[in-house]
Amino acid sequence: MKKSLVLFLVAVLLVSVFALTGCAPKEEESTEIYIPVISKGFQHQFWQAVALGAERAAEEYGVTITFEGPETESDVEDQIQMLDVALQKNPAALCFAALDAKAASEQLQFCADNDIPVIGFDSGVDSDIPLTTAATDNYAAASLAADKMSELIGGSGKIAVIVHDQTSLTGIQRRDGFLDKMASDYPDIEIVDVQYGGGDHAKSTDICNAFLTANPDLAGIFGANEGSAIGALNAKAEQGSDDVVVIGFDAGTIQKEAVKSGAMAGAITQDPVGIGYFAVEAAVKAINGEELPEIIDTGFKWWDASNMDSDEMLPLLYD
Repeated sequence: MKKSLVLFLVAVLLVSVFALTGCAPKEEESTEIYIPVISKGFQHQFWQAVALGAERAAEEYGVTITFEGPETESDVEDQIQMLDVALQKNPAALCFAALDAKAASEQLQFCADNDIPVIGFDSGVDSDIPLTTAATDNYAAASLAADKMSELIGGSGKIAVIVHDQTSLTGIQRRDGFLDKMASDYPDIEIVDVQYGGGDHAKSTDICNAFLTANPDLAGIFGANEGSAIGALNAKAEQGSDDVVVIGFDAGTIQKEAVKSGAMAGAITQDPVGIGYFAVEAAVKAINGEELPEIIDTGFKWWDASNMDSDEMLPLLYD
């Protein structure tokens, strides 16, 4: 009995010491590396391909990601709310494709103050806080689109431009790359209008219908992203404007079918899987303290009916 009593008193004493000194056994801390990936959207096949690339990198590097974006590429406030929620979870790093190059300044400063590395992807921000951005050279890609448009309409005529937005760097750079190239190299081509459809199919269709109604002699329409190009295709079909040349950006199923049928002449394709993969990979490298280049150029190609089935192009045309 005495021995049992002594053992009991020793156990009580140890518990008391642990409680007073804070040395009580702790639950094992989680070693999970969490990286939120905040996109500009998820409604287009382009973003679904970016998500696929991000998930591949997460699996390869053994990290946990979430991938989310607002319903449309005009929902800046929704994207900022997603960013706020993600940052409350104390992530190890952040991958961010900004809808508005300036709207997330407060959140980016929070990341800087709390040593959360920020990796941009697809569309950067007006800040030096992101360590790198995995993206297409959108200005150069849109310049190539201008070259192709001039070639397709014979170097002269009227064209209209529909862009997804005028706040993100992708929207700004694609608009300016196209317009600057036209102004410098193709003086006989007139830009009759530039409008913004938020990447939304229905809104972009309405805008392009207005282009065609106001300009019955329109020679071409350039759509600066997937939703913009689909809007141009819809309007062309609705008005029976078979002679209008439509070129675009990206390479989803609707666009591929339109190129095969001849409704769309071609488009610039990016490497969305690569964009997602390299963004998450860069985040992991940043967490590990590795140096990163200022820009990770993920490349672009022109595709049309002549090369869309080639071995080089097939991986860049997504479903």
